[in-house]
Amino acid sequence: MKAWGKAWGGVCLVGAFFAATLGAPRAAAQNCSSAPDAAVDCFVGDAVRAKLLTVQSGMTMAQFKAYGVSVSKIVQSPQASLAAVALASAVADAMPATNSDGSANAAAQAAAVNSIVAAAITDGFIVLPAETSEQDVQWFVLDLLGAMNSPTGIVMAPGTMLRVIDSYVVTATSAGAVNWTEANSSIATMMTNLASSGYLKLPASVTSANATDFAQSLAQIISTYKAATGRTTL
Repeated sequence: MKAWGKAWGGVCLVGAFFAATLGAPRAAAQNCSSAPDAAVDCFVGDAVRAKLLTVQSGMTMAQFKAYGVSVSKIVQSPQASLAAVALASAVADAMPATNSDGSANAAAQAAAVNSIVAAAITDGFIVLPAETSEQDVQWFVLDLLGAMNSPTGIVMAPGTMLRVIDSYVVTATSAGAVNWTEANSSIATMMTNLASSGYLKLPASVTSANATDFAQSLAQIISTYKAATGRTTL
């Protein structure tokens, strides 16, 4: 699904469920109030019929409703939702959907997001809530990214850590080739120093080895992104 190309519908869905989980009234119909998932199912259907939401390109109504249930699970999980927002904001800042010459390249950004989410789940930075899949989280982050790619207010620079990791890739690059032994060693040292100095606070689900593995995975993803967009640095 090209979620990044249908950002408005996705962002509305995300926003609607943030609002719903913060105290929206229960659905009145009996079938809609039988269970939380049923209420979400009814909400999505009614929102589409009222033209509040648009079914994502390539999805059936049933699939869109199922995604709606997954979004409701993600936004009710502080760990998963905060991690998703953090990843989306970092990528929007440091890995834009453009080539080095400014031309559009949404595919490169989306590929980076999908790889980062997969690595984050593998290394325990994102714990999948019940009834959600890796694909659901990837779509959720891409939906958030659709809004973040075109900010209208003051934006800080959340992509700093991605740029720090990229600096080790740049240093280990010679004649266009990355010495991954050197880059990974430098990144491992950085992670050890961050942990020992107290700057790296890990959740209980993540070990120091997981954190280092994730950072090294990010380095590979950054390198692939730069090659796809013609960049030499983030």
